[in-house]
Amino acid sequence: MLRRRLAPEPYAASATAGRSCALFGALLAVIAVLMGRGGAVDPRGALAVLGFGLLFALLAAALAVWSAGVIWRTGRRGTGRALAALVIAALVLAYPAWLAALAALRPTVADASTDAAAPPAFSSSPTALAARGGAVHEEPPAEAREAERRLYPNLQPVMLDVSVEEAYDLALKAVQGRGWRVIEAVPPRGKFGAGHIDAVAPTRVMALPDDVAIRIRPASGQARVDVRSASRFARTDAGENAARVQSLSDELEDAAS
Repeated sequence: MLRRRLAPEPYAASATAGRSCALFGALLAVIAVLMGRGGAVDPRGALAVLGFGLLFALLAAALAVWSAGVIWRTGRRGTGRALAALVIAALVLAYPAWLAALAALRPTVADASTDAAAPPAFSSSPTALAARGGAVHEEPPAEAREAERRLYPNLQPVMLDVSVEEAYDLALKAVQGRGWRVIEAVPPRGKFGAGHIDAVAPTRVMALPDDVAIRIRPASGQARVDVRSASRFARTDAGENAARVQSLSDELEDAAS
């Protein structure tokens, strides 16, 4: 006597679709990071690809939640696929969600300087503008500068017991040692002349360009160095600009001591 085998329950289509969306979103996120770090395309292109990856991750999470209800009601298979979709989507969305939470809880600051009252100006020469893709960083408004003071009270001018020429050389060497791209460097001239360095520094994750301005001028027998770092694309930076300014300031103090 032959036994008839019951056909297994089919997979919930939403669970399968959710996993596929999550994998595609993760792939787009990886491609966006590689595009940004490779530097071969306009950073806006990498950000656009990342945006699509985040949208697919959100869709995957929604499909996974929906499929849980489908599986519960119909008894169909797909729990593992739904869980996989949730986990992958969570990994893709974790860092952007953290940035979004910071943006909601903190003032919108994406510009940090050791001199909040009169931050170093970015060069407006044709060469510098072309290297920054036409980006222009105006002096932050008063409310932004006050927010910066509250958020980063430890950012202070760097006072070095060296000549302004030596301070300029130290700053230029530090910038080059970090692999930042120098787009303009003007050494100090004369007894009261100020030196200036414009550079481009990469962000941590996607290596998108942020802009750095360094001002070196004499101050009562010392050299005063002010550093400014500003995001080119983000409206909030999770403290990355301030960390970059503080790190460079510490390096200069160590190099001069």
